[in-house]
Amino acid sequence: MNLITDIAKQASQASRSLVNLDTETKNHILNVMAAELRNAVTTILEANQLDMDNAKQNNLASAMQDRLLLNEQRIELMAKGLEEVALLPDPVGKIRDLGEQPNGIKISKMRIPLGVVCMIYEARPNVTADAGALCFKSGNAIILRGGKEALHSSKAIASILQKTLVKFDLPEALISVVPNADRALLMDLMQQREYIDVIIPRGGEGLINFVTDNSKVPVIQHFKGVCHLYIDKYADFDKAIKLLLNGKTQRTGVCNALEGLIVHKAILNDFMPLVAKHMAEQNVLINACQTSLPFFNQAQLLQDDQFGTEYLDLEIAVKTVNSLNGALDHIHQFGSNHTEVICTEDKQRGELFQRSVDASVVMVNASSRFSDGSQLGLGAEIGIATTKLHAYGPMGLESLTAEKFLVSGDGQVRD
Repeated sequence: MNLITDIAKQASQASRSLVNLDTETKNHILNVMAAELRNAVTTILEANQLDMDNAKQNNLASAMQDRLLLNEQRIELMAKGLEEVALLPDPVGKIRDLGEQPNGIKISKMRIPLGVVCMIYEARPNVTADAGALCFKSGNAIILRGGKEALHSSKAIASILQKTLVKFDLPEALISVVPNADRALLMDLMQQREYIDVIIPRGGEGLINFVTDNSKVPVIQHFKGVCHLYIDKYADFDKAIKLLLNGKTQRTGVCNALEGLIVHKAILNDFMPLVAKHMAEQNVLINACQTSLPFFNQAQLLQDDQFGTEYLDLEIAVKTVNSLNGALDHIHQFGSNHTEVICTEDKQRGELFQRSVDASVVMVNASSRFSDGSQLGLGAEIGIATTKLHAYGPMGLESLTAEKFLVSGDGQVRD
């Protein structure tokens, strides 16, 4: 038996230990895990420094380095995330009554864990804690395969969580870590359909495509985040600038950052100079359509088919449209089904935008940066699904469960 098959088999066996673990016990263990993360700040930071040194030596992109970096504040956020997951309702065992058939059989559905979840991710060490907590609370075992960029950090975090499991006489294989980032091991991992129930990749578009193309295990896809802010002709300019600055400049290397600005032509002459001023102050590079271009001192012209780039940097595409429908068409063509935002004071137009846009999160007068499990009441997220099977958008506890039918009768047989 090779290394990966052994890891997958042990995870599958370990998952059964959670079947009868009650919610109160799971919550207590999560709170202990959070405390242990706080106690191990120095250890985690030392491991992360090794990853950061390697990242700099290998000239890792600034956006990836930002995702990779840990500090005391980010470790505290990881710990708080575990505590927030502990406070959330446990979906496992929840029963939904479907009624009684004419023949007297009673039908309901019960929420159950998926089984074994495999996370494949790049320079995101926080995923180790978030995914571990969410899978544990929802009754799943998890196999973590971090990229080589975050390997030291991820192993340090996972080790703390595993030690906590062992304290409570639970198998550490509930949170398993692939010990190195060898591509051959990744290929082995994606063939383990006997033991792994679903794979969730988080990272760049290249990683998502590679996993989707090669996996024999079902994949929940989290493709790129090309998020737009549409400034309607009925927008409040102060709100619009706040949404633009927060969405584009607060943190550029994340999937819910803005990559496109769409402006209604009716407000072009009044609003676009404000955009130019604030973007220049923040050193944001502008890529603009022909109509938008004259408002900027320095901008790159984009042809109509050149939009849709995920910059993950201080860079944005700007498009002028003639109508709300024009904005909807642009988003339909260049969006990535992640997050789309409208700024408008017209309630009906906001509701129309929310109904019409096909994205996992559609917002009115709120920053795209809120498209995050922790910000949407999920405590934490294991990923943001941009396809609709079986989840869409930030995936929390309930998205890590399925439903099985429960049928109760009194000897009925089918005619």
